[in-house]
Amino acid sequence: MKADVEKIIDWEKTSSKQVEIPFKPARVILQDFTGVPCVVDLAAMRDAIKRLGGDPSKINPLVPVDLVIDHSVQVDVARKANALQVNMKLEFQRNKERFAFLKWGSTAFKNMLVVPPGSGIVHQVNLEYLARVVFNSEGYLYPDSVVGTDSHTTMIDGLGVAGWGVGGIEAEAVMLGQPMSMVLPLVVGFKLSGKMKTGVTATDLVLTVTQMLRKHGVVGKFVEFYGKGMAELSLADRATIANMAPEYGATMGFFPVDKITLDYLTLTGREGKKVKEIEGYLRANNMFIDHSKPPKDNKYSSHLELDLNTVEPCISGPKRPHDRVNLREMKKDWKDCLNNKVGFKGFAIPKDKQSKVAKFSYEGKAAELRHGSVVIAAITSCTNTSNPSVMIGAGLVAKKGTELGLEVKPWVKTSLAPGSGVVTKYLAKSGLTKYMDQQGFGTVGYGCTTCIGNSGELHEDVSKAITENDIVAAAVLSGNRNFEGRVHPLTRANYLASPPLVVAYAFAGTVDIDFAKEPIGKSKGGKDVFLKDVWPSNEEIAKVVQSSVLPDMFTSTYQAITKGNQTWNSLPAPSGSQYAWDSKSTYVHEPPFFQNMPKAPPGGKPVKAAYCLLNFGDSITTDHISPAGNINKDSPAAKFLMDRGVQKKDFNSYGSRRGNDEIMARGTFANIRIVNKFLGGEVGPKTIHVPSKERLFIFDAAKKYKDEGHDTIILAGAEYGSGSSRDWAAKGPYLQGVKAVISKSFERIHRSNLVGMGLIPLCFKQGQDADSLGLTGYERYTIEMPTDMKQIKPGMDVNVTTDDGKSFKCTLRFDTQVELTYYMHGGILHYVLRQLAAK
Repeated sequence: MKADVEKIIDWEKTSSKQVEIPFKPARVILQDFTGVPCVVDLAAMRDAIKRLGGDPSKINPLVPVDLVIDHSVQVDVARKANALQVNMKLEFQRNKERFAFLKWGSTAFKNMLVVPPGSGIVHQVNLEYLARVVFNSEGYLYPDSVVGTDSHTTMIDGLGVAGWGVGGIEAEAVMLGQPMSMVLPLVVGFKLSGKMKTGVTATDLVLTVTQMLRKHGVVGKFVEFYGKGMAELSLADRATIANMAPEYGATMGFFPVDKITLDYLTLTGREGKKVKEIEGYLRANNMFIDHSKPPKDNKYSSHLELDLNTVEPCISGPKRPHDRVNLREMKKDWKDCLNNKVGFKGFAIPKDKQSKVAKFSYEGKAAELRHGSVVIAAITSCTNTSNPSVMIGAGLVAKKGTELGLEVKPWVKTSLAPGSGVVTKYLAKSGLTKYMDQQGFGTVGYGCTTCIGNSGELHEDVSKAITENDIVAAAVLSGNRNFEGRVHPLTRANYLASPPLVVAYAFAGTVDIDFAKEPIGKSKGGKDVFLKDVWPSNEEIAKVVQSSVLPDMFTSTYQAITKGNQTWNSLPAPSGSQYAWDSKSTYVHEPPFFQNMPKAPPGGKPVKAAYCLLNFGDSITTDHISPAGNINKDSPAAKFLMDRGVQKKDFNSYGSRRGNDEIMARGTFANIRIVNKFLGGEVGPKTIHVPSKERLFIFDAAKKYKDEGHDTIILAGAEYGSGSSRDWAAKGPYLQGVKAVISKSFERIHRSNLVGMGLIPLCFKQGQDADSLGLTGYERYTIEMPTDMKQIKPGMDVNVTTDDGKSFKCTLRFDTQVELTYYMHGGILHYVLRQLAAK
């Protein structure tokens, strides 16, 4: 322990030496899509420890666990007066079994608080209510810190709480008392100066920061923001920047506590006595920032600087969060995307097809779509719905547009999904709700919607027009993720934008527009209306925020959360400390991970003559690997459900089915936009079974390899596993029989998840990849690991050979000695389980 502290104190010298440290966060936070499999695993571990002769009561969280049910809201109904009530009713009907399981978990396990559905988005609830900033445990004070099973746990860094996302596998181990093994990170200092111009939003700022940091390269690093410009940012602005740390690749983007932090704690209803205690503790420990005093001479691994005055209005897309486009350049960029070959910035639409007009009948009325037509406009996601300035800004754009006579086209699926009930209260008090409702931005639910893929179905007339005419339709959302196939299967172009811009694009009905030169609609008198005519000034927004966002809104909202709601409170749930598994359930199923588990660790297993299941290029995200959205009607998962009597209307989403390993194994690599080199440019979830040359669904090919007794590996490019902290993106390949992934680079959380499941992560040497080495994927691969496991070292070189005579070296991406131990046990949870069973 002393040695670990000394390593941290001597950070300047040790951080560049891959020094390993253990870290125990103060608490763990879960959301339901990832929380359900965590509770499933804990329940299965109770059964397993009993079989091993241990005490099931040892499977209990040792730190506070907050589980917020926020991801189950499907936008089934939008643009209707009763949308919220209808969607909530459907949410409970669909997810009743899953909710009952979580309710059981809240009583079966100690230290577990479950926040009921309909309360808000996990990160906004964390920011506004759950975060302690400083813990007081019987008079012993220590800083709040948290890991969460959603990559955007980093939002809490805007409040000065050290927090980041981990996979559910690692979170479960932390709950059971296992320290996180991590390499002491490099820290990038990001200096902020100046002040943002009028008309520029926090969303514009975070998209700019994301692009800068992604270019700088911050994967696995901490980013700390500092400088005079910090004082010009509200707490909500800081939280917006911290939220998107996964998009810029950092472990966290941290804002130290200052007076603005304390003011926010007061605004959100924290007790005055507690706020004073937080300030006193942090000042006493030199952890409080006072902007009136000369800045400290902090040491950083590298530096970046941004003058806030240089930030321009922008959006990001059409397929990645860090592909930022200045608003003034958007029309040209869109044309380029239509022309470019298929890729992150291209759709390869032939010149003679780019002006195509798809005429159709929408509910009996004439309508038309073109390339770039907006069919989804969603104000959604924790990134922006926690920020009153941009939410009020959206309301003011709707108000001004309505008063001028603008109307959103009826076939645009508009929605508003606030991150908490507080948003509803201040929009109502400001008088803006009626304008939002009038333009179709009525509240559809409190939770993650479009951004996670819960956008629901488009109107059948719209869907038909898109598919029959091969239209590149667009979605514009105030989210943080816009990867292919995530938002909706039929929106190939997806753009991240501020809430006010979402409303503006909904008015315009297209992303193929130059806002400076082209109107977004016609006024009642037939005059052109431009963006500048409906855009509010910063002063207008600030005035409404000042008068409408009040402390009692936060206290009353969260008092109601702790009491639950009638539907949740009346929901029957199982009792007892051991869960009674139902083999017929399609939502909750006992996973195979701990069944037939031996008492002794199996040790590492060699990978010999393995076939390549998939051959990928760059930027394969966890959405590609384990999608959270719609279950395609032709997929192996759909067949599994239909064979068990589940109708298509009740498929729900992959995210909602994460408590069932049989569905999730079939849903692995099921993204309809996935690109596998085996298919020669064809897009979709299929691959080649090499021995037979058959073209099969990826799950079916994997099963065939397993049935034949063959190991498999995956070849990939750079940034493999970027995106959400999705443990099923590691569990799924494990169940499909994958033994190793060889890539150019991994995103931090996904690499950790692979290790947690006992898979081998390998990186090509610098300057090499599958193409440069002449690998086609049709070879058979042997990974030459030392037979004496004591000779295996973190980061060592290992040799990989193929059956056609190729040989190349890779870096073994077990980054710490502890990770090697997990590998020898078959995964982190197997290690923890054996440790607990032996006590």
